[in-house]
Formats: sequence, structure tokens, C-alpha cells
Amino acid sequence: MDQLTSDMSLMPVAAFPPAAAPGPTSEADSPSVSVLGQILAYQRDAWERSILFCDVLRQRANNMLEHERLGLPPLLKFTFETMLDARRFDQPANYALLRITEIDDACADDCIDRDKPPVVILDPRAGHGPGIGGFKRESEIGMALKEGHPVYFVTFFPEPCEGQTLADVLHALRRFVEAVSGRHPGKPPVLYGNCQAGWAVTLLSADCEGTVGPAVLNGSPLSYWSGESGINPMRLMGGLLGGAWLAEFTADIGDRRFDGAWLAMNFENLNPGNALWDKYTALYADVDTEAARFLDFERWWNGFYSLSHDEIAAIVENLFIGNQIERGVFQICGGCTADLRRIRNPLVIFASYGDNITPPHQALGWIPAVYASTAELKAAGQRIVYLTNPHVGHLGIFVSAGVAKLEHRAILESLDEITALEPGLYEMKIDNPAGEADCHRPQFGVRFEPRLVEELHFPKSANAFEKVREISEINLGLYRTVLAPWIQASANPWSATMLKWLHPMRTSRYLLSEEFAPWMRFFATLAPEISANRHPAPADNPFLKREQRLIGDVSDAFKIYRSRRDLAAEDMFAGIYGPA
Repeated sequence: MDQLTSDMSLMPVAAFPPAAAPGPTSEADSPSVSVLGQILAYQRDAWERSILFCDVLRQRANNMLEHERLGLPPLLKFTFETMLDARRFDQPANYALLRITEIDDACADDCIDRDKPPVVILDPRAGHGPGIGGFKRESEIGMALKEGHPVYFVTFFPEPCEGQTLADVLHALRRFVEAVSGRHPGKPPVLYGNCQAGWAVTLLSADCEGTVGPAVLNGSPLSYWSGESGINPMRLMGGLLGGAWLAEFTADIGDRRFDGAWLAMNFENLNPGNALWDKYTALYADVDTEAARFLDFERWWNGFYSLSHDEIAAIVENLFIGNQIERGVFQICGGCTADLRRIRNPLVIFASYGDNITPPHQALGWIPAVYASTAELKAAGQRIVYLTNPHVGHLGIFVSAGVAKLEHRAILESLDEITALEPGLYEMKIDNPAGEADCHRPQFGVRFEPRLVEELHFPKSANAFEKVREISEINLGLYRTVLAPWIQASANPWSATMLKWLHPMRTSRYLLSEEFAPWMRFFATLAPEISANRHPAPADNPFLKREQRLIGDVSDAFKIYRSRRDLAAEDMFAGIYGPA
């Protein structure tokens, strides 16, 4: 205290204004008025955000209906031309090969380095439409173009061809690869496979030996039984639902078409907190800046594509439940069985530990199952390179601008080095001291550290999943014998269309359009005026902070629910089949 008094005595007298004479406090300085002002500021801000939020949901509904009316075209931010349409092949499939011709009003040919190989990008057909690899400028297509590669994109159409099978799709993809190779002699194309398209690229690599260059597998599952207890619950769903019969039932009631909205619902159920709360509260909290991003993504997310009965049956029965690719028994067509040992082109596997749909366990677990040792991998003359991200989610592997600018650019810039590697297993490490995503070498460095196949250990309970496969075969046989003939006889295009438009993934969106809810015009009328004259509450408004705490509390509650639900699923699976 003495020191404080001494220090204060050294300050000039002007620093201490004379005390004000006692008198009545003005209303403007009243604490109650100050709190009232904060309440009013928050209420006005909340009311304005609510109007804008509802209008964004109205726009999302209109976008969805408009996209349907247009026939669900691919959502690419690039101009393209159609090279081949597989619907006209002798064995038709609902796929087409596109060539990217323009970027930002500039001819793509002007940006191409003729010495670089072409890049062919395949998007997943897992419920949504094509576009995840190119609906942003900073995307896989965008990065490949900026690096000077000729770029091709494999698209697909909303409805499968009559009787379409996986073999038809793979034969069409092979013709696409041959066509691209023919346009660029001596430069085998680099294949980019996203998610489910990754196993298609892998099968192409095994079937097109010598025709293709490096294959990049992004978040691609090949080892379907792998995963970690409490973290990857989706791999248990086949067992808990009794096997593959439910997929065939769903396709049968859809008049031999499997509605992709069911797959999208599975993704949302995996993280209900994000699907029901987080993404909407993020929009509500920052509606002034988040609306455009939200609408752009939702246009793609809510465009649902169908698979044929035979396709979904083969995928679920042979891959998700049968795990046949890793086991080397997947039959592409009569007399042709996929053998991953036939792959000779380098494989680049990109996975993330933040991905709970395709974790590194499923992206990498097949390697020690196919190659018993590093020596065996080297003897096969194969080069496998993998890199992992510690936190990005499943979709972030494909659409995150930061990932596109760094990891995908690093892969493209390192293709020559990858091709020149000696046979073996390598982990690709990116050294980026500045932490900048949008940079080129030598601003970041890339190194390939040798790894041992014997070091790849991922949890896998083969006995439990073998039981799942056996029970699935029994249930599937019963369904095909007893129920399927009746359901197939009663299903028709009218009933399938009715079920399609009554699906909750659609009704929860399009019913907020003014075409179905006339009162939504109220938001359309007010929103422009509010946007032009916004009154956001200050960031330090205590009521705004309470809102944020409430949002966080509800989000945490969803996380707790999700954790307990997943643990209950693990316990149920273990009780029926054994530990997973």
C-alpha cells in the first residue's frame, strides 16, 4: 500500500479530476437503462437473424426444387464438354466422361502443360450427385488445372439404366480410361477416386494393368471390417440390421430403384448433433456471412441420386458385409475376380483420423491383408504411399479449400517422385513451416519415409463379422424366397414416386418453399430490407454470449447422446456376434 501511495503521489494532478458534486444520476447513466439497451439490442439482432435464417431455409427449398426440375445436373464450377456417354454403350450405364474446357472464363487448354499426364476424377455414387470434386474453384479439379494437368471428370445421372450392374459400370469406366489414354499417348492418366469411387479406381487399377498411372484414393474404404470400438460405429450397422436384405427391400419398394436419400440419412444419423443442430445454429449465429456457403453446399447435399437394385445389392452384400475386395474374392463379372495383387501402378492413399465414415483403418487395413510382409510387397513391384490428416472430416478430404490447396497440390506436385520410388510402403510427410495452405514448393517440403507393412496394425474382429456375413446370407435367402416376390409385384412407378417425395430427407427441405408454405413469402419480403439495414448486437453483448453458451450446451448434449447410443450399439453387436 505504501508503494502504491508513493507511485500515485508522483502522477500529475491533472490525472485525478476533481470529484463531481453530489447530485441526481441521469437516466442515460442508469444501470437499468444500460441493461435495457443491451436487451433491446440483442432482441433486435435475434429477430433480424431469425428472419434471415428462415429466408435461407426458404431459398434452400427453392434451390432443391429447381435442381430437381433441371434434372439434377452435375454441380461443377467449371465449363465442360461431354466426351463419352455410357448410356449409349452396348452394356449401358448411367455414366459419362466430361472434359473440363474452361476455368474463370479462360480456356483450360491455355493453362495445360503438355508434358503433364491427364487427371481423371471420379466422384462417389453414394446417395448424392456428382460435384464434390469440383463444386468449388479451390477443389480437386481446380488444383489439377492450376498445376497444368488436362482434367477429365466422370459424372453420372440421377437414374440408373435398366438392369444396370456393377460390372456394367466398371466396363464403362474402363472405356473412359482407354479414351483418355488415347488422347494423351505415352502419359497414363492419374486416377482420382473419392470415397466409394476409390474402390472403383482400385478395381480399375487391377483390371487395367499398364494403362493407368498413379491412383489417388481419398477417404476410400477397402477394408470394410476394420475400425475402432466406440469411434467407427457405421461398420456395425449391417450386423444390427440383419444383413443385406434391408437394402434389397428398400430397392424393391422403390420399383427396383434404391433412393440415395436413404444413404444420405445414414450419414446424418451418424452425427445427429451436426445434422439437427450444429449446422443450423452455425447458420443462425452468422447468417450474414454463412448463408452463401450454406446454400452452395446444401444444393449438392440435397440432390439425391438412385442406384439400381442389382448395384446396391452387390455393394452391400459383397463389400460392406462380405468384405470381398480385401479377401480377393470379389467377382466383377463371369470368370473375372478382382485381385489387388495385380495392381502395378503406384497407389496414393489419403485418409484422416477425423473421418468416422472411412477412417484410416478402412483405408489402409487391406494392405497387410493382401501383402503379408514388406518383402512380399516389394517382390510384387508395388509402391504404396499414404498420408493422413489428423482432424479433417470425411467431406473435408474432398471439399476443404485448405486441404485442396495443400495436400492435393502436394500430391500432384510429387507425382514424378512417387512414380520413381522403389517398390515398398511409404508415408508421405508434408513440411509446411509457414503454415500457409495456398503455397507451392519449395515453400513446403515433401518427404517419403519408408514404412513396414508389419507395422500397420488396425483392430479387426474377423470372427464377429464372419458371423454377420453368415446371418446376412440366411436372412437374404429368406427375404428373396418369401417376401421379395410379393413386394416386387406390388411396387410400381406411382408408389415409388410417392415414397420418394415423402422421404423425410426431402420433406424437411422442400416443404419450406413458398410453393408449399405460402407464409414463407413473408420472409422473402422482409429479408432484403433487413439485410440492407442490419443492426447486429455487439460481440460483448451479455445476452448474445448467453445464446452462444446455450447453443454449446445443446451441442454437448447431442455429443453425449451420440456417444451413449454408439456404445449401446457396440454392446448390442458384441452380445449378438462377439466383440467388434
